[in-house]
Amino acid sequence: MEKRRIGSLEVSAVGLGCNNFGRRLDEPGTQSVVESALDMGIDFFDTADTYGGTDSEVFLGRALGTRRRDVIVATKFGWEIDEARRGAHPEYVKRAIEDSLVRLGTDTIDLYQLHKPDDSVPIADTLGVLDDLVTEGKVREIGCSNFSAEQLVAAREASGDRARFVSVQNEYSLLRREAESEVLPECERQNLSFLPYFPLASGLLTGKFRLGQAPPAGTRLTTLESMKDRLNDEALAVVEGLIEFARDRGHTVLELAFAWLLAKDNVSSVIAGAMKPEQVRQNATAASWSLTSDDCDAIDALLSPPSA
Repeated sequence: MEKRRIGSLEVSAVGLGCNNFGRRLDEPGTQSVVESALDMGIDFFDTADTYGGTDSEVFLGRALGTRRRDVIVATKFGWEIDEARRGAHPEYVKRAIEDSLVRLGTDTIDLYQLHKPDDSVPIADTLGVLDDLVTEGKVREIGCSNFSAEQLVAAREASGDRARFVSVQNEYSLLRREAESEVLPECERQNLSFLPYFPLASGLLTGKFRLGQAPPAGTRLTTLESMKDRLNDEALAVVEGLIEFARDRGHTVLELAFAWLLAKDNVSSVIAGAMKPEQVRQNATAASWSLTSDDCDAIDALLSPPSA
């Protein structure tokens, strides 16, 4: 597995998203997925304190066990767990890090990420306490998620000579390209690592959704109201073109989704969840396809213009 950098950290080009742990996957299921990831050379595990009602961190920590020292663990704080546990206020951050360390069964978090902006707290205050955590050795690097380019600029200006965000984790895929308009250029200016989540567009790029066919039942796109608008004929028509492009080159559209992201500047690791070991293996294998510049040009011609 190819390695790339996030600040001082070296991570596998494909990471394992742990949002299913404790929610759709029980502890034995988590164990099998984590073991498959390790077998495939995946050493970057991305979770959050809210995932699985806080069980994701617990299950991940137990699954890693003595192998914790061999991997890079990223987690997040700031999304609401309950009324008392949310946001980016310094006093809460101090509590959140201790809770995550206990749940993960570790004494250091490699990449600690603010899960979403908190407009009620000056970013300088949050960065101040995060800098303290780095100084104390509880955190190695800090990052953010769901930030706009404007918010990335503000964070950089507020950091001064303290610890700075080294990464931003936002949604990005062949079908969701909003990051291209401002966030990715800002990553280039600041030399920030970009960590795309939902690389398979919530399932649209798995090959299971086809134009003119009934969608598979029980999927995120068919069960979540917030996702249903993404499943439309326009998107499926683009998917058909991508399926044909990949098939003509001996690959699947899933492999294309990963390869296209890994061909982008500043993308350090593609974070994808998995429910089964075979899905982990598919994701890891996809990283071996290197697209040429001609390939990328041909793909761009198949895609809709990115949203502003």
